[in-house]
Amino acid sequence: MTKKKTLGIGFLTVALLGALAAPAAAVPAGMKIIGKANPPIGHYEFCKIYASECRPAGGDTGPALLTEDNWKVLLDVNYTVNSSITPMTDMEIYGVEERWAYPRTVGDCEDFVLLKRKLLMEKGFSASDLLITVVLQPSGEGHAVLTVRTDRGDFVLDNMRNKVLLWSDTEYTYLKRQSADDPGRWVKLQDGRAPAVGSVGTN
Repeated sequence: MTKKKTLGIGFLTVALLGALAAPAAAVPAGMKIIGKANPPIGHYEFCKIYASECRPAGGDTGPALLTEDNWKVLLDVNYTVNSSITPMTDMEIYGVEERWAYPRTVGDCEDFVLLKRKLLMEKGFSASDLLITVVLQPSGEGHAVLTVRTDRGDFVLDNMRNKVLLWSDTEYTYLKRQSADDPGRWVKLQDGRAPAVGSVGTN
């Protein structure tokens, strides 16, 4: 582990300890679900190849406990994947507009998310707490991140930054994500931070 990475995790661990000491009433609200949504075509095709990863497995087990150890795992996985995979578009890699796959050395945002989700499940996180999420960047461009549901709020793992933030502290507009009950199904989100977000259309 590099010195820079150690310092970064140390700083964020201090922030986590402050959050753990906060009263329950101070826990940020999670993303608001307002209905069903169609899965992205890339995820639909991914599920035909990796069917076992898109079937319900025990249902929603409730938000993960955000212990100091779990926080360190989130930071480590986010940093490791971000630093080991080179961002490239599906067109550059495969010659097609959209293809979701586990990356080895290169990948687009969805591929980063898939790998982080897989690694976190291997480290004991429940699939019901690791939700692929589709967002809009301030530029209006689509993007994918991994939402991690915890008892201290919904945190976001993003290939565009190594810092793990609460969803409400990001600049994104949240459109839809996997259902916590069934990883093969998707739900529509409403971003309570901005009234106009509810009017954004999704498939």
